[in-house]
Amino acid sequence: MQIFRHLKRMVTDWFLCGMLLATLLAYFFPRFGATGGAMHAEWVVNIGIFVVFFLHGVNLSGEQIRHGLRNTRLHLTVQGFTFGVFPLIWLISEGLLGSHVPSLLMLGFFYLCALPSTISSSVALTGSAGGNVPAAILNASLSSVLGIFLTPLLVSFVVGSGAGGIDLGSTLLDLCLMLLLPLVLGQFLRRWLAGFFARYKRYTNVIDKLVILLLVYAAFCNSMVSGIWQQQGNGVLFSAVLGSAVLLAIILWMTTRTARALRFSNADEIAAVFCASKKSLAAGVPMAALIFGNNPGLGLILLPIMIYHPLQLIVCSILAERYVSRQRAQVARQNEAIVSAR
Repeated sequence: MQIFRHLKRMVTDWFLCGMLLATLLAYFFPRFGATGGAMHAEWVVNIGIFVVFFLHGVNLSGEQIRHGLRNTRLHLTVQGFTFGVFPLIWLISEGLLGSHVPSLLMLGFFYLCALPSTISSSVALTGSAGGNVPAAILNASLSSVLGIFLTPLLVSFVVGSGAGGIDLGSTLLDLCLMLLLPLVLGQFLRRWLAGFFARYKRYTNVIDKLVILLLVYAAFCNSMVSGIWQQQGNGVLFSAVLGSAVLLAIILWMTTRTARALRFSNADEIAAVFCASKKSLAAGVPMAALIFGNNPGLGLILLPIMIYHPLQLIVCSILAERYVSRQRAQVARQNEAIVSAR
């Protein structure tokens, strides 16, 4: 019953429905959103990316981050999984299955594995499950900043740099200008703007998500115009769904076992599991536009993260409820023991 309740919640989520609508619009009206089209996607994308990361900078609380600085083992575990274990899982999978999966989709899975963690859902789920919220805020925020540098670096190891790959120096410069600069600018202006944006946070969140939907639409428009989707067939979608589900299951099992092997407290285990298993669609879509440029296969590269995103929300929401139930059961047993001792 739990899973159906969470599925219903996902179906009624306007943002997830918007992603589906964006892909459908790209199918029927691809030239409007493609590079050089009437939407002028090349300008809209850049402006949108800058706005999104500026808002992230304004909303990022330095005080909350400072509260979570102490737990070094937890931080190393989360960042190690985010930028180390995920790519290693892909490397093993590529060796076993690479010849059976389309190359662009395989690149999409690696891009998913190289992405930073989310901020909002990691923190929200950690809080709802009774986990270490300050540590979750620190790790999710740190992951986002590290991702600006580590994600393109990891991608360059797979696709190469220079001719035929990505120009790493130019890409890092673009990422600093389009992601890091607005993030720092938002932090600098936070003291004056934080109150205003806090009052209208509901609307700024809508702007954030609308920009992501525009980027998704533009990416799929370019893929449709190039004929990439027509060449791949329906098997690609099935492979993307299956691969994302298996990857999520593996990483959740590994993070849970690692946290318990390291004897983390229950609160730290929750933060580790929810932060280390997440991948950011909000950061992934804008970064992909900068890393891969006008690559006609960008829609296919983004497909795994677009599927992984709702999957991680559904599964981790169920896990959060299980953590709460387990904590209630422990409290009940402790109360019974106290009563029995009397």
